[in-house]
Amino acid sequence: MNKSKLTKLEKYWILYDVGNSAFILLVSTIIPIYFDAMAEKAGISEVDYLAYWGYATSVATFLVAIIGPILGTIADTKGYKKPIFAVSMMVGVLGCAGLSLPTSWIVFLAVFVVAKVGYSASLIFYDAMLADVTTPERMDTVSSHGYAWGYLGSCFPFIISLIFVLFHEKIGISMTAAMIFAFCLNAGWWLLVTLPLLKNYEQTHYAERESNPIRSSFRRLGQSFSEIKEHKKIFLFLIAFFFYIDGVYTIIDMATAYGSALGLDTTGLLVALLVTQIVAFPFALFFGKASKKYETAKLIKICIVAYTGIAVFAIQLDKQWEFWVLAVVVGMFQGAIQALSRSYFAKIIPPEKSGEFFGLFDICGKGASFMGTALMGAFAQWTGSPNGGVIILAIMFLIGLAVFVKANRLEG
Repeated sequence: MNKSKLTKLEKYWILYDVGNSAFILLVSTIIPIYFDAMAEKAGISEVDYLAYWGYATSVATFLVAIIGPILGTIADTKGYKKPIFAVSMMVGVLGCAGLSLPTSWIVFLAVFVVAKVGYSASLIFYDAMLADVTTPERMDTVSSHGYAWGYLGSCFPFIISLIFVLFHEKIGISMTAAMIFAFCLNAGWWLLVTLPLLKNYEQTHYAERESNPIRSSFRRLGQSFSEIKEHKKIFLFLIAFFFYIDGVYTIIDMATAYGSALGLDTTGLLVALLVTQIVAFPFALFFGKASKKYETAKLIKICIVAYTGIAVFAIQLDKQWEFWVLAVVVGMFQGAIQALSRSYFAKIIPPEKSGEFFGLFDICGKGASFMGTALMGAFAQWTGSPNGGVIILAIMFLIGLAVFVKANRLEG
């Protein structure tokens, strides 16, 4: 096999990143602005709007952190990973389309939580599929391609959605109709590009099916929790990942909401975050290629240091051009830190327990995001300023870096 050429199965796996990234780009851009308009109409202040958005995101991530390891362990059973992945994906797709229905801000948030849970749960099984679709030596490259093409591919439905949302009056439709179109377009895109993976994926690493797979899955999960401390490298990496990925996910989830709360121009925010996606494409591929020459761990450390600087810069952010600078720099490291963390973890865990361990991986990722968005919302309310909570992110990055350095020194 040509080491530089992607196989068909690797391409089909990458396509799911292209599909789900369309939804998460909406979550990072248009959806918070649409919710801001709904909240303003209901008489909710900008500080409370930012807090409620952060709380809703936290609820979604908290729910997935609870159910993720359980479903991930069940999915390790022979023949279970694909159907559980398909159900999670459909919850996300239908939830995305369902966002077009509510007129009340609180119902809108409830539907958003359902869609985010489906999206996040599907990633547990999707990430765990990496061990089935490629080899350990190709994981960095394939994982980086996933994020890279996800960032670029998601731009196509987003640009079309953005045209309808920004120019709805010239097109001759209402803002509500434009949003309905955007939600349904992105849901359809997500489903369509997932079909090749659903058709062709086969689970090659698994636990044999027992008479009671759910009970045996809980037993295996319990064993994993009891044994995880013996796998010191995995254990410490998960702690490090918990801390540094906090800032990454919180920045993704809260960037537009943060800019809106600061009173920055809405159109400028959307275009800036589109630039983030475009910048992320070549840099994710660049870091994927760099992983062939440099240690994955060294590249992850570079990304963490860069994100620490991003968080410090964001503390004083109050101008549109500063948001643009932030958008470009985030794009340089966003895909890299996620892709390299995913492949690094996949290489240090037993492949037959990929769903189980990626469930724990998801606890750390989603648990961190839960804490980051909740703290950012709480500090914004406590200080009366949207800038108040950003200092938390810089601290989390520094803790994550220190623990990651320690974890990487261990053998295993």
